[in-house]
Amino acid sequence: MQAIRPWRHIERRKSRQIFVGNVPVGGDAPIAVQTMTNTPTEDAAATLDQIHRAADAGVDIVRVSCPTEDATAAMPQICRESPVPIVADIHFHYKRGIEAAEAGAACLRINPGNIGNQARVKEVVSAARNNGCSIRIGVNGGSLERHLLEKYGEPCPDAMVESALDHARILDDLDFHDYKISVKASDMFLTVAAYQQLAEATDAPLHLGITEAGGLRTGTVKSSIGMGNLLWMGIGDTIRVSLSADPVEEVKVGFDMLKSLGLRTRGVNIIACPSCARQGFDVIKTVETLEDRLAHIAEPISLSIIGCVVNGPGEAALTDLGFTGGGKESGKMFVSGKADHNVSNADMIEHIVELVEKKAEAMRDARETEATAAE
Repeated sequence: MQAIRPWRHIERRKSRQIFVGNVPVGGDAPIAVQTMTNTPTEDAAATLDQIHRAADAGVDIVRVSCPTEDATAAMPQICRESPVPIVADIHFHYKRGIEAAEAGAACLRINPGNIGNQARVKEVVSAARNNGCSIRIGVNGGSLERHLLEKYGEPCPDAMVESALDHARILDDLDFHDYKISVKASDMFLTVAAYQQLAEATDAPLHLGITEAGGLRTGTVKSSIGMGNLLWMGIGDTIRVSLSADPVEEVKVGFDMLKSLGLRTRGVNIIACPSCARQGFDVIKTVETLEDRLAHIAEPISLSIIGCVVNGPGEAALTDLGFTGGGKESGKMFVSGKADHNVSNADMIEHIVELVEKKAEAMRDARETEATAAE
């Protein structure tokens, strides 16, 4: 319903494209949303359950930590049964990287300089190449190399970018270019400055994140400010919102962040007022209920829920569906931006859910018809 205005356009940084399994990252591909499991990887059933829940929320890629042999031993089952590509998180032991690549991981998260000498790095890169794995170079402000800390005195953008480029050079020298880079820190200002500098120094796709951002509320705010600024500047090809919370919440926040910037459109985008004494119904409770009831919808649908007629008709004119409070008993339903019919407040939630589901079904049918016609 909402047209793209020139003043809303974000011009994304041009990067080369790689693949994480069947998910393109970089180039003109949609910005991928990632999360990470927090179950013991050795418990394949629990890990897969978490992956499936994240996939239901729309996640594109999931990272799984592989610190031990028992963890990589579980990876064949996890990679085989996962509905999305798996990134194996490897920190120090090069053999875990080789095992994960051979187990079916779509990507290895490593720092080449942290896994030993050139021969070991070459073995990991060879395993990645032979098994169709890409690599993420993951630089973290909390674990920079000692020589860089001695050189710069503290974690800073120059140190983080130098670390990233040093690691990238190792892969380039091995003629391996299917890599993306991240330069994360818990300090939002440090992170943003490092990504800005890195974006000018390489055409590699960039994975964004504010690491150790905190709990659901504080971490969401911190991540949205830092990553939102970068995304607004066109920087970022894949994101992970790092929260001390259920990984599904990371996925939800990631998509909400991208939706707010017009960079992804998955799911129902609810525009709602904060409510006041003019409200004709309980806006806050209604929005909370609708977010839960409509979480399964993947189609991009805009919905306005406004408590009174001050802003209600104007907001509804810009959304696919809208409900505007008109009194204590009923309100007005808008369809495709136009006032359509009255609905009682008592029936409003069920009626809206029904309309959204019907619209989503119609969009799916139209998409299938187009796909059939294209064949």
